[in-house]
Amino acid sequence: MPKNFIKKYLPDPESIRQNKALGFLGEVIHEPNLWHLNRHSVTKAFAIGLFWGCIPMPMQMVAAALVAIRFNANLPLSLALVWFSNPLTMPAIFYFEYLVGTWLLDMPPLAFEYELSFEWFKEKLYEIGLPLFLGSFVCGVVLATTGFFSINALWKQNVIKRWRLRQQRRRTATK
Repeated sequence: MPKNFIKKYLPDPESIRQNKALGFLGEVIHEPNLWHLNRHSVTKAFAIGLFWGCIPMPMQMVAAALVAIRFNANLPLSLALVWFSNPLTMPAIFYFEYLVGTWLLDMPPLAFEYELSFEWFKEKLYEIGLPLFLGSFVCGVVLATTGFFSINALWKQNVIKRWRLRQQRRRTATK
């Protein structure tokens, strides 16, 4: 069952309530609808978590939490899915998004060079930042849409499968 499978890997609700970064949410975090596992809240959570995981910004979890609260998505799942872009995967993800952005803007990708200075950062911000943020937004929308519809289809398929199994058991029990 998708519900039990998801529940097994979700963080504990109390640990999320204790998260200091989410303390500014106050009593809103205790809203019961944010903790339900149903098809609607889970599909929205997948879209929210996958989208914000693609965006190169600090505190992605806070942004995902605010959007999850706004759209009544499952809060723990939204926060957990943001972590697909973690310190190990971020360089590859952001480089891919940068390449997507350069392709969309029809810009040649820059050769990898890095200098630890504010002047270099200011100089390269437009050349790197614009394609990176455009690519991140586009990849985020594509990944969120794909996640939303895939989870929705899998959930429906599982419900239909369980319904058919119940029907089969009823038929064999009445014979």
